[in-house]
Amino acid sequence: MDAREMKVKAAEAALAHVEDGMRLGIGTGSTAEEFVRLLAEKVHGGLRIQGVPTSERTARLCVELGVPLKSLDEMPELDLTVDGADELDANLTLIKGGGGALLREKIVASTSARVLVIADESKLVTTLGAFPLPIEVNPFGHKATCIAIEKAASRLGLSGALTLRQSGEDVFMTDGGHYIFDASFGRIPDAEALSGELNSIPGVVEHGLFIHMASLAIIAGEAGARTLRRNN
Repeated sequence: MDAREMKVKAAEAALAHVEDGMRLGIGTGSTAEEFVRLLAEKVHGGLRIQGVPTSERTARLCVELGVPLKSLDEMPELDLTVDGADELDANLTLIKGGGGALLREKIVASTSARVLVIADESKLVTTLGAFPLPIEVNPFGHKATCIAIEKAASRLGLSGALTLRQSGEDVFMTDGGHYIFDASFGRIPDAEALSGELNSIPGVVEHGLFIHMASLAIIAGEAGARTLRRNN
């Protein structure tokens, strides 16, 4: 089974958690897009849902495939969000934001009664951090913010390059008009401590550590899909 087939398997398993009439947060990324394609088939077969997309990219795909959408302002409380992850550990602490939608993803997740993560087994790690941590920042003073992030990381014994994300020749811009630094810490033994440090920096808009948000994860591998639940 190749990587795409694993993503499809995880997305198929996630559909079993989608019920008729649900208010559904719809994530961003390659695995989430497989979920959207399968969801669209169910919608055309009569499933009634209203979706809130976590990015303009996801919104475009949903419109193209006929998945009905609302804005989060129109529907500010959701039953379930289905989204991918760049990394997750056994307690369902996540790194997200590789696709650049981490702020909207976190807002949508925070309004949801449940968050279901779908991923292939390569995303499951013992300790987070091999995948660079996306940190969304205000463009104003972003170099000063970068220095503040480096100092905060150092206080926790973390080091590594902070790379301003590019899109071709230009700086990558999020849907919200912000920049992203990708922090290559290599290993994050205390995600909650790092989250607290980053949240205290004025120029940081949001970061890609999703802590105590996902309640369930469907992990697809060669042997099929398995379910993980958060311990607390």
